[in-house]
Amino acid sequence: MAGQDWFEKDFYAVLGVPTDASGDDIKKAYRKLARTHHPDANPGDKAEQRFKEVGEAYAVLSDPEQRQQYDAIRQMTRGGARFTAGGSGAGQPGFEDIFGNLFGGGGSNVRFSTPGGQTGAGSPIFEDLFGGMFGAGGQPGAGTGFRAPRGMRRGDDLSAEATLTFHQALEGALLSLRVEDRRSGSRTVTARIPPGVRDGQKLRLRGKGRPGDAGAENGDLVVTVHVEPHPVFTLDGTNVRVTVPVSFPEAALGAEIEVPTPDGHLLRMRVPPGTPSGRTLRAKGRGVKGAKQTGDLLVTIQIVVPQRLDNDAREALEKFRAATSAEDPRAELAAQLRADGGPGTRAGTGDGR
Repeated sequence: MAGQDWFEKDFYAVLGVPTDASGDDIKKAYRKLARTHHPDANPGDKAEQRFKEVGEAYAVLSDPEQRQQYDAIRQMTRGGARFTAGGSGAGQPGFEDIFGNLFGGGGSNVRFSTPGGQTGAGSPIFEDLFGGMFGAGGQPGAGTGFRAPRGMRRGDDLSAEATLTFHQALEGALLSLRVEDRRSGSRTVTARIPPGVRDGQKLRLRGKGRPGDAGAENGDLVVTVHVEPHPVFTLDGTNVRVTVPVSFPEAALGAEIEVPTPDGHLLRMRVPPGTPSGRTLRAKGRGVKGAKQTGDLLVTIQIVVPQRLDNDAREALEKFRAATSAEDPRAELAAQLRADGGPGTRAGTGDGR
């Protein structure tokens, strides 16, 4: 903010607080006024302007360093000090540069004086003001009690959130985000979301944050992405996962099945004979189509056990069980336990006794 604005505006009056208000009182007053004059609740230029004024006042008074500088300037103006153009300046090299930075480039050949007639860097009010604004010390022999102002400050980073559908996260999307900024007011930012973003991922949009000082770069906008769940598909990096049910005969004997793809088509895949439940098959190039690589479709097989059997099916299963009775599906599990060296196992009843 240009220093000239601080001469003209009473930020305490804008927030309706006394000059000795605490930080908590300033915050409470700001929150109340921000809710009252928020443009979403009060459409119109007048409410938006009032909202910006409230945010501007809070930005200065909530920052201890800026508030100290602002109070120093207000104290000076109450004493009748003034800045005038022309003359020899403060009598110190770089004085015009300081005021040029402070007042947005309009401080060339600026002269400072007080009612007592003292001018330039040697005046007490000058040292009180700029000693507080820029710190005590200064360069040896300068005799001013201040040091050069800081460089141009980069704008602060801001944050926002975006909720995407599964297909927006899969394919990428162009979104309009509402960004709330207590200093510069609310605004709409266009954000391009790349394909394959994950739920909870944070994206940094360069230069979309709070504006910096004149000539300095803007801050960034950090967007936290939320992806709505899909009833069938899930994202896994650049891959897409889907679970497909198959019957026991299809898994045991092998089969060709139809698998849904994220683009709405059906893909025919071969299930090899003897495929166990939980095995994952891969369809190349059917996942996220990113700028650098394309993911796959990962198909997890889930064997479905029939809940009801007619007489013919039951008889067929009984014959199958008799034919495979010599095989123990838990033999590998027992072997792993023995290899682990743990305590032996013993038979027991179904309730654990």
